[in-house]
Amino acid sequence: MRLAGRSALVTGGSRNLGRSIALALAREGADVAIIYHRAQEEAQQVAQAIASMGRKTAAVRADVGDYAQVQRAVPEAVAALGKLDLLVNNAGIAAGGRVADLDPEVMHRVFAVNFFGAFYVTKQALPYLRQHPRADVIFISTTSVRRERPGTVPYTASKTALNAMARCLAREEYGGTVRVNVVSPTNVEAGMGLRYFEREMGVKPDQLKQVYPKMPLGRIVQPEDVANLVVFLASKEAEMLSSQIIYVDGGDT
Repeated sequence: MRLAGRSALVTGGSRNLGRSIALALAREGADVAIIYHRAQEEAQQVAQAIASMGRKTAAVRADVGDYAQVQRAVPEAVAALGKLDLLVNNAGIAAGGRVADLDPEVMHRVFAVNFFGAFYVTKQALPYLRQHPRADVIFISTTSVRRERPGTVPYTASKTALNAMARCLAREEYGGTVRVNVVSPTNVEAGMGLRYFEREMGVKPDQLKQVYPKMPLGRIVQPEDVANLVVFLASKEAEMLSSQIIYVDGGDT
């Protein structure tokens, strides 16, 4: 097990991509706590699955876009784990809109979760992370930052800002023990990705196999593909990687 002895916190860990990341880290030996917002039943199921592997775990409810809630949630998660040396900022929401028509409240809410949520959690986690000889912060971004499409302003802009923060943080932590990297998936066969395929391509979830031949590598990216990269970045094999943005896109971009 590549992550035995490590303690991880995954935001947005109750469903879809976050769930896959949390379970993959636990399978590789890490203790894993998750922060979730609304999906309490799913969060408890993830925590139970992690506990069944013999790992320490906790499911902590918080809106990452609310700093006061984050100030409570991060110490609670660390207390359950005993320490923290790995943070995965996965929590995110998607909303579209063109600049001329966009409701400012939509822009504020998307930034509150996608950018400020990651900032709040990272700020609270850094004092714990810096206590260890090796620690990692991994941000989950998107390939949308490489191909800005009309009508995607809130999501694309928030993730572009996220990437910039991650690169700045990586340099701020040079000389210390914290590595900082970004994983940028394309549309994944889960959650937001399923909604994208149905909305943009008219393909329902049970019809996605029809899309596979159109993909450069013969299938749509799966949550496990992203989770596997997160595991690698947290492993000893990647201890010399920091300030990297890695695209998991099946060759799509």
